[in-house]
Amino acid sequence: MNKLIFANLLHRPLRSMISIVAVAIEVIMILSIVAIFMGMVNDQRQRTNGIGADLMMLPSGASLISGLSSASMPVNDAIALRRLPHVTIVSPAIQQTVTSSTSVSVIYGIDFPTFNAMRPFTFVSGGPFKSPDDAIVDTIWADGHHLQVGSAIEVLGHTFHVSGIVEPGKGGRVMTPLTTLGELMGAGNRASVFYIKCDTPSNEHLVTHEILATPGLERNEVVTLNDLLSQMTPAHLPGFNIAIRAVTGIAVVVGFLVIFQAMYTAVLERTREIGILKSMGASKADIVSVVLRECGVLAVIGVLAGIAGTYGVRELMAHLFPTTPFQITAGWIARGAIIAFVGSLCGAVYPAWMAARKDPIDALAYE
Repeated sequence: MNKLIFANLLHRPLRSMISIVAVAIEVIMILSIVAIFMGMVNDQRQRTNGIGADLMMLPSGASLISGLSSASMPVNDAIALRRLPHVTIVSPAIQQTVTSSTSVSVIYGIDFPTFNAMRPFTFVSGGPFKSPDDAIVDTIWADGHHLQVGSAIEVLGHTFHVSGIVEPGKGGRVMTPLTTLGELMGAGNRASVFYIKCDTPSNEHLVTHEILATPGLERNEVVTLNDLLSQMTPAHLPGFNIAIRAVTGIAVVVGFLVIFQAMYTAVLERTREIGILKSMGASKADIVSVVLRECGVLAVIGVLAGIAGTYGVRELMAHLFPTTPFQITAGWIARGAIIAFVGSLCGAVYPAWMAARKDPIDALAYE
């Protein structure tokens, strides 16, 4: 039977190859969309955690997930925050979402001395801002845009020059002086977020109550970094699960239809062969087993090709869009493989059933 299965696959190589490609595309679709989404979420978590703050003070109603582009809090609020007990560092900042033809990025406007005091930058080359028109970029952004110290970059129509390149994992990939970004946004002397470091993390809830009890600050929102990071998950991203289900559904339908057509056609072509097997004593279960095992071989090869293809997509993404995170996880590899394999077998169920119920006399007489 095993020889028969492989002989059948080799007898129609083009049809077998199309089936394998369909399953591979199914796996690539599922793993690639998940890799991009999960990569973006986990990258943002890592960079937010890398700032080194314990608390964040935000304007009332600000979205923790979609961005903090609205700079509505006076920078001078930092004076009141620094007077509070158990507060050691306060750093005002602006986060501005910038959309280009190839990516969506968040530019950070920072007060370098206080932002660096929370957790120091690790400079690969260059150093801090020396003028209002300087910018700091991380190595991922620098490599992706072929930048070096002294290179010019455009932000909101304004030309900055790279003063330093740092290791990634701390805030934004591009950081400018707070006052310069505020002027470009028309925000003046205002910030969209205050990063706050406590004398000890155990005092973060005490500091939160002190902030909300301070006149002029009571309308703002204060969140701990732990609370913020707990919200940076797929479940809290609007539309994430819907997108995953939609892509998975489309991929399964594609794989199902191609496998169904391939197996259905194969059964029609092998009517006499099925009649011979049944006349030799093959049971319905044996016939079903042959068809499903043939489909299983195609599915396994297709899944392996799809996993390899996903790694190829990652390399292509790294070349074309180097700043876009692409995270492939073992859990989703297993999940994508199971979805594709089961979907393929489901596509072969009806053709297998149709083959098993053929009358051996009619099958032998089939031309």
